[in-house]
Amino acid sequence: MILHYTWRGLLYYISLSIVVYFLHGYYEVWHLHLPFNTITALSTALAIFLGFKNSNAYERWWEARQIWGLLVNYSRAWTRQVITMIMPSDKADAEEVRQLQQRMVYRHIAFVHALRVFLRNRHDYNQTSQEELIEETNDYNDTIAFLTPSEFNVFCHKKNPPNYLLELQGEDLRRAYQKGYISDFRFVKLEETLVEFNNIQGRSERIKNTPFPRHYSFFSRVFVFIHASILPFVFVEELGWATIPVSVIISFVFLCLDLVGERIEDPFENRLEDVPLTALSLGIETVTKEQWGDKNFPEKKPPVDGVMM
Repeated sequence: MILHYTWRGLLYYISLSIVVYFLHGYYEVWHLHLPFNTITALSTALAIFLGFKNSNAYERWWEARQIWGLLVNYSRAWTRQVITMIMPSDKADAEEVRQLQQRMVYRHIAFVHALRVFLRNRHDYNQTSQEELIEETNDYNDTIAFLTPSEFNVFCHKKNPPNYLLELQGEDLRRAYQKGYISDFRFVKLEETLVEFNNIQGRSERIKNTPFPRHYSFFSRVFVFIHASILPFVFVEELGWATIPVSVIISFVFLCLDLVGERIEDPFENRLEDVPLTALSLGIETVTKEQWGDKNFPEKKPPVDGVMM
């Protein structure tokens, strides 16, 4: 896969090395040679620069993974709280409470999938049918709709659909409190968990909407190009024909380092290197359904090129 992104650079490195070798070895263009000290300082500076860039890019990726790890934990807590803290005031209300619990549990599953789709910018909710939305957000063909038709009609026209679902959860909590299904303390605890979902969404949006400074990507690419262009001139005097493989290998290493940082700096773009939001979403759905007692689990998505999406 790495060759798919680097073949143009490799072609340039190979071509340049061959040209320098033949000009120096066969046409005796001796002034093409550069002293070894020329590349030493540049290689050191470039390694430090790429290391700094990749370290910061990885921090963004790891923060995104931690955020969605929190979503997994709080999803379990939310489901448990809805099941154990919302209780009917008498037996006559048992069925209504049961429906309320199911609505809140399933709506949370819809929130998780909607947040994933929202972060990946893969769906225009205003241009889709409900059936298409269900298939897209659940990632498997299922007859269970996590949103009611009335909720969906409003949901698909919102600029921030996941946030709308949290508003609906808050409204259901308020009605449950007014009907006496939850006490003051339990209402506060459930509301705190909803706030955590707001925090998770907000932190994810911050990473999504705050791109890595373009200066790092641009200048790292320029410096890698300059470094690779100088290498053959440094080695050609001492290595002869070996200049070609040595220069290409060293240049390829720096090119890969630059590419790694560039590919992981935006973790919500639905690429192979990104945080596996689909797998995490389906995992949350599975655990949530298991807690509720629903055995209709989603099918796991197969890895793409050995990587979970």
